[in-house]
Amino acid sequence: MRNKAKLAGLAAGISFLALGSAQAVEIEYWQYVFDTRVQAMDQLIEKFEAANPDITVKQVTFPYADYQTRVVAAKVAGQGPDVVQLFYGWLDNFVNGELIQPLDPAVFPAAEIEAEFFPIVSAMKRGDAYYGLPTAVRSLALFYNKALFTEAGLDPANPPQNLADFLAAAEATTKRDGGGNITSAGVTLDMAGQDHHWWREVLIRQNGGVPYDEAGDVAYNDAAGAAALKYYTDLQTASKVGQVGFMDEGQAAFRAGLAAMTIDGTFRLGAFADNPFEWGVTELPADANGLRSNYSSYFANAIGSGAQGEELAASQKFLAYITSPEAMEIWLNVVGELPARRDVALTEANLADPVRAPFLKGLEYAHTTKFYDEAGQRQVAIDMVNRVLLEGQSIEDSLAAAATAEQAIIDAATK
Repeated sequence: MRNKAKLAGLAAGISFLALGSAQAVEIEYWQYVFDTRVQAMDQLIEKFEAANPDITVKQVTFPYADYQTRVVAAKVAGQGPDVVQLFYGWLDNFVNGELIQPLDPAVFPAAEIEAEFFPIVSAMKRGDAYYGLPTAVRSLALFYNKALFTEAGLDPANPPQNLADFLAAAEATTKRDGGGNITSAGVTLDMAGQDHHWWREVLIRQNGGVPYDEAGDVAYNDAAGAAALKYYTDLQTASKVGQVGFMDEGQAAFRAGLAAMTIDGTFRLGAFADNPFEWGVTELPADANGLRSNYSSYFANAIGSGAQGEELAASQKFLAYITSPEAMEIWLNVVGELPARRDVALTEANLADPVRAPFLKGLEYAHTTKFYDEAGQRQVAIDMVNRVLLEGQSIEDSLAAAATAEQAIIDAATK
C-alpha cells in the first residue's frame, strides 16, 4: 500500500482507502473565500467522500484579507487545518511558522511530481522536500469587452497584439463626462490586483531589464524599470485611459461593463462567465519587436503541521485526490484555472479553445517570481505607483524607494 498503491493513487487520483481499511475520521480543508473555488471544492469533497465513506472533509473558508492571520492564530491555539491552501509565494512564511509539514516522499515521490506537473511546481520545494502540490496553475491574459470595442469602431475579432495597439484601443474606448472625468475606462489600473505582476515580469522585461538578478536581489532600479513604470503610470497621467481606484477594483469595473480591457488571470474565467456582455481573451501585448512575457503562479495544497496518525493518512489521500487529473478537470470547468499537470492542460481541445489558449500560450514564456513576502512585496509596488500618481513623486525617485524597500524584505528573509 505504501509504495505502488500510493503511487498509483497520486498519478490517477484513485482512493487509497479502497486499497485498505481505516476507522472513520474527519479532516478540515481550509481555503480563502472565492465563490467558484469554494464551489469547485464542494464538488471535489462530495466525490472524495463518496469514494472514501470513512473520511469526512469539512471545508472551512475565511476572507482573503484575514486568511493567513487565521491560519497562524489556529496554529498558536494548537488547532488548524489538516489540508490547507496557500499561495506559492507564502511558502517560506508557512514553513518558518511551522504551519505545514513536508510531503512524505513515499506517498508523493519527487520524480513523479517533476515528471507530471508543470515545472513551476518546483516553487513548492525547499531542499529535497516538497511542501505542497497545486491543483491548478495561472497565467495572465488581456480580457476585453467586445461590445465596447464595436461601439468604438474597433474589430472585436482582432484585439490588440502589441503595446502600441493596446494603448490605441484604450484611447478609443475611454469615455469621459463633460468635466473630463472617466465614466468608462479604456483599461483598468489595479496594482493591488494583477498589474504588479504585469509591471514586474512583463513590462520590465519588454524594456530590456529583469526584475531580479541571479542572486535574487532587486535589479529593476535602472532605465528598464523606470521605462516600465512610466508606461504604466502614463496610462493615467498622460493618456488618461484609466484611473487607479476607479470602481475600487479593476475586475469590478470590467464586470460592470465600465472598462474595455483588464489584465487578469485564469481564475477570473469562472467569475466573468456571467458578465452581461460578450467578452474575449487574448495574450498580453507584445512589445514593438514582438517580445512577449507573462507571469505564472498558483495556489498549492499542503498538509497542516498538526495532522498526525489517522488524520495524516486521510489528509494524504485527500491531497492526492484534489491534485489528480479528475480533480483538475473539475477545477478547470468550475474555476477556469489551468490544470497543473501538463497532460491534463495541454490537450488539443484546450489549445484550440479561444478562451483557454491565450493562457496556455502564456505559460510557455511565463516567469514565476520568487516571493519572500508576497503581500509585502506587492505593497511595495502599490506604494511605488501611488507615490507617482497621488503624490507627484518622480518616476526615478519612487522607483529607487521601491527598490530599497523590497531589497530590505529580501535581505530579511535571506541574509
